[in-house]
Amino acid sequence: MVKKIISGGQTGADRAALDAAIELDIPHGGWIPKGRKTKDGSLPPRYQLKEMPTDSYPECTERNVIDSDGTLIMSHGDLTGGAAKTLEMAEKHDKSWIHIDLNKRSAFASATLVSAWIIKYDIGVLNVAGSRASKDPDIYKATLRFLKVVISLNQITNSYPTEQTAFDKWPNTLDEAVDRLITELSLKDKTKIAQMEEDTLHLLISLAEYIKERFGLWAGNESLMESCRFLSKKYGIHYELREDDASALIIKELWNTLRKTHGLRVVK
Repeated sequence: MVKKIISGGQTGADRAALDAAIELDIPHGGWIPKGRKTKDGSLPPRYQLKEMPTDSYPECTERNVIDSDGTLIMSHGDLTGGAAKTLEMAEKHDKSWIHIDLNKRSAFASATLVSAWIIKYDIGVLNVAGSRASKDPDIYKATLRFLKVVISLNQITNSYPTEQTAFDKWPNTLDEAVDRLITELSLKDKTKIAQMEEDTLHLLISLAEYIKERFGLWAGNESLMESCRFLSKKYGIHYELREDDASALIIKELWNTLRKTHGLRVVK
């Protein structure tokens, strides 16, 4: 689970990473050249970065790679300049890295890929680098939006119950499944799900897997499947429902319920 986000504090992807951390109440940091030097002046004091004894950008890039568990590099297109240097440093120090070219992958594919990478390599301290705003005016907004989805998803999927719950029976209906989830999920998770946009619900991959396993969809819970088939007609779904479709319907109904009860709360 991501516990801290660091970057070099430069314009573009670096700055978006720090703003995402602040907005999501995640500790942030990183190394910046002496004098808090950036291409658009001194980095504002609200960003909690440490100054290097040198004004060298490459040395800061290397230090941030070393001090992290893994590096995410964001771009629209091929890597150049400092972003390319970041990849070079990650390979030099045998550090895990992932490059997301936002021109090549959809938001769904990219977020899924990064979430899986964070889990696989147990990324606690995430270093974020990428294009600067002077070279890519759209990279800041794209990176900020992308990281907010990935980090929120990461926070949610790492807090599902891992031990058997007190419930001995599978839920028989979709309503029972939703009620069960509301009972089992933490207040923070329920609030985060309520604040998601509908078109990002498909990113809750771990929750979907949890539902299929714990609610018996993989093991033949026909009562719950039949309840989901009945609801699917409400949404104009006429094909034969499978386990993946059923879990998606349950998540959507959970989201609909939480929007009414948790949509306006802010939990830190």
